Amino acid sequence: MSQQQQGAGALPNLAPDSPDESLAGQRADFARQQAAVPDDVTVRERTLGARPALELRVAGTASAGTLLFLHGGGYVLGSPRTHAALTATLARRTGTTAVSLDYRLAPEHPFPAPVEDALAAYRAVLDSGVKAEDLVLAGDSAGGGLVLATLLSVREAGLPQPAAAAVFSPWVDLTLSGASMRGKEGIDPIFTKDSLRVFADRYLGDGDRSVGLASPVFADLHGLPPLLVQVGSHEVLLDDAVRLAARAGADDVNVTLEIWAELSHVFQDRFETLKEADRALDRAARFLTDHLGANGR
Repeated sequence: MSQQQQGAGALPNLAPDSPDESLAGQRADFARQQAAVPDDVTVRERTLGARPALELRVAGTASAGTLLFLHGGGYVLGSPRTHAALTATLARRTGTTAVSLDYRLAPEHPFPAPVEDALAAYRAVLDSGVKAEDLVLAGDSAGGGLVLATLLSVREAGLPQPAAAAVFSPWVDLTLSGASMRGKEGIDPIFTKDSLRVFADRYLGDGDRSVGLASPVFADLHGLPPLLVQVGSHEVLLDDAVRLAARAGADDVNVTLEIWAELSHVFQDRFETLKEADRALDRAARFLTDHLGANGR
């Protein structure tokens, strides 16, 4: 598969004047893109913080911890099942049990509903007996932004931070102010600034798009756990990732930024056909497992 082809986790564009029934069609199309989960992965439905979730366990793997995964989809599309293959390969490579949250979607449930759901899920994982040092978070695209918003909410709630977090092509600036929004237009095979604005409009309406829980690139990130940020150089979201890493570093967060040349949005979901995606997921898994169980960060 060419690196420029749209992968299973990539978002289709929405026209700014899409009617509600068109949104339903986009959701159905997005759901049909999901890749199959390997036969040795057990997928079980469960409830997490009063929301549905999927638990994914790889047969023969003694769990080294828990992975909480937050799926992408612009806060409008997607579910744990659309991202089950990506979640499962992270579970396999980290040796963890993965739980993927089915948080509420906009426009029916706009900001801050997904953030509230993710914080409730995080509490539920801790309440189940999982220690914070045995818990890691990961997410792609809007799910990556939601990972950061969750960590900020965890900090404000006075809960212990997880061992680490990894985000792929994170969308962390819903004001769309990054230079790459224009600089990578025409190079990015999936998004334009205008197409992303549709998702932001559905999620935030007339709300302030610069608040930290919506756009974590503008938040104070002090106290967050070690963070890995991966992004492709052919993304309009490139500067979201770069500025996130810079902000995290300035706020004394242990952060690693990886820019993968000539790759597009959430290229990691093409791990079966793209060697760079396979390598990126190996690096992400190594980052997460290196921090699992660590004390006194």
